[in-house]
Amino acid sequence: MSQLGWTSFFESQHRQLGDHLENVIPARVVLASRGLLHVLGPHGTRRAVLAGKLRHEAMDASELPVVGDWVGLRGDTVAEPLPVVHRFQRTSSLTRKEAGRRTRPQVLVANVDTVLIVSALTAELNVRRIERFVSTVLEGGATPVIVLNKADLCENPEPLFNAVTEVAGSTQMIITSAATGAGIDTIRALARRGETLAMVGASGVGKSALTNCLLEGEAHQREGAVRAADERGKHTTTHRELFVLPSGALLVDTPGLRELALWSDDVAASPRGFDEVDALTEACAFRDCKHETEPGCAVLAAVASGELSEDRFLSWRKLEAEQQWLLARRGPGTEEARQQKQRNRMMGKISRQVQRMKGNR
Repeated sequence: MSQLGWTSFFESQHRQLGDHLENVIPARVVLASRGLLHVLGPHGTRRAVLAGKLRHEAMDASELPVVGDWVGLRGDTVAEPLPVVHRFQRTSSLTRKEAGRRTRPQVLVANVDTVLIVSALTAELNVRRIERFVSTVLEGGATPVIVLNKADLCENPEPLFNAVTEVAGSTQMIITSAATGAGIDTIRALARRGETLAMVGASGVGKSALTNCLLEGEAHQREGAVRAADERGKHTTTHRELFVLPSGALLVDTPGLRELALWSDDVAASPRGFDEVDALTEACAFRDCKHETEPGCAVLAAVASGELSEDRFLSWRKLEAEQQWLLARRGPGTEEARQQKQRNRMMGKISRQVQRMKGNR
């Protein structure tokens, strides 16, 4: 199963399952829709549903399987849909705050190695959105790659490329055109056998067209036009789905994201992807410098001298404020409730173990 991304990280978890779950068959989620999962494993693609126990023990929706997750199927069942009795721990995830007013995490995809952040080389290109995507990808443990698509529609891409370069830092950048094939081979070089890529971005930037290019002519994803009036695209991809590429790599295409609110398990940390700000912070006179009015602040000095652009600093400040807002919304009461549910779940496991021991006497 290594060709599907199964590694020693998951294998070690699988070996430990024998203590409380027997005969579990691993499979990878390739599609999730309205409670029904399509999973790919040793016996091909099968339909599956979550076992009630797994759903009940989840502290929130972020612990339930999503596309890219490895799950365990109960091996003594042959009739579909097969019951999913376990979700393996993740190596990475792309997580945002759930859309709307509720302060909950939403995992978009799991266990990805590289995330292609796609934007179009058009008037709608938004460097602040790219910054937000890069920060989210790094926070989730994957490697971001910025893809500037639709180069064939841009007569002079250099100013836009330079604008993105200023915020990209060390993140790799690729200019592509799904229409002409430019840059596609560079993306293919990232698609190594057994590794997983995900493609994210707003609607209309050409994610589906790029996916079809990587699938080498097999038009699995429907492509949509962009409105000429405002260059906004339609949602032609309506769900997340994992594809196996001809190279043996795996690719998750995702619907266009209208909103990407930050989420972090360590909301007190500085936003990711701002390496130059982090480096300047180390030179501040005070370790707890807030970069507001403190004397000896290296960050403010860099802004004043032009070493750090004011736009970049304000963007960092905005994302930091958003993280602090999350911290306030996820206050002690919320954390205590999560911990209590975790304790209840642990007590349930202990109770079941005691019952099994009594049954074996």
